[in-house]
Amino acid sequence: MIESIGSTWQWVAFGTIILALLALDLGVINRKSHVIGFREAVTWSLFWVALSLCFGGWITWQFGVEKGAEFLTGYVIEWALSVDNVFLFILIFSSFRVPAQYQHRVLFWGIFGALLMRGIFIFAGAAALERWHWVLYVFGGILLVTGIRLMRASDEVEHPERNPLFRLFQRLVPSTSEYHGGQFFIREGGKWLATPLLTVLVLVELTDLIFAVDSIPAIFAITRDPFIVMTSNAFAILGLRALYFCVAGLADKLRYLKLGLAWVLILIAFKMLASEFIKIPVTWSLAAVVAILSISVVASLRAAPRPPAAH
Repeated sequence: MIESIGSTWQWVAFGTIILALLALDLGVINRKSHVIGFREAVTWSLFWVALSLCFGGWITWQFGVEKGAEFLTGYVIEWALSVDNVFLFILIFSSFRVPAQYQHRVLFWGIFGALLMRGIFIFAGAAALERWHWVLYVFGGILLVTGIRLMRASDEVEHPERNPLFRLFQRLVPSTSEYHGGQFFIREGGKWLATPLLTVLVLVELTDLIFAVDSIPAIFAITRDPFIVMTSNAFAILGLRALYFCVAGLADKLRYLKLGLAWVLILIAFKMLASEFIKIPVTWSLAAVVAILSISVVASLRAAPRPPAAH
């Protein structure tokens, strides 16, 4: 049976803190739509990282070094994979020409939906692992295939707007082609119409849904404790908006990041598939993940700039 370190009151306290932070973000700090500058984004990124490390320190203090290392490893993996997701957000926003002052609003509700989806995925995954041991190998296979796909397609441009579910949404939901401030719906001619902002939000949610299929098994390879899986996911996702505005200007410079992420996923897949025969300490996994990502970032920053695309 899979045991969790999180008691009922700890789950309730964690959920309350997350909701309070989200309410503070949208209701007070970012009540008025505005363009998020690089300095503001860096400040918020540091805030979320510091808050995550404090939570990891609390887990270490309460439950020991191994549990703290599990949280930190899961957080680092999810945070790094989030960078890859950010590239897709950049593509979506540029394709739909979303005004800069409304991008934060889309990301806020997108992340709110992502937290709900992750919760469902995580509890379903934990229950499946507890009941059917072979699911472990399914998760490992997903990670291995995803890692190989990332390695082979690192330079390909993805087109999330071609997703069949997204096309179905466009056919079923009456929409307008013009933006109306930060509104997702407007009433026009006696009918409610979706604005392009809602279309972008749906696309962001679908992108995260696909992304979660890769990222959640990666953390289950580190730990099967639902409390650690959920909290490490949540803290990484909460910092995703600020990370987006930090990385948006660096997207072209991190040319080897996808290759690094591919190796991370392959490493984690190996750990999961070989778990019955080889027990790899969590601290070793953490060190390997940090080393691979650091090398990929440094190599990217030291590499010659990409040649300009031909028109």
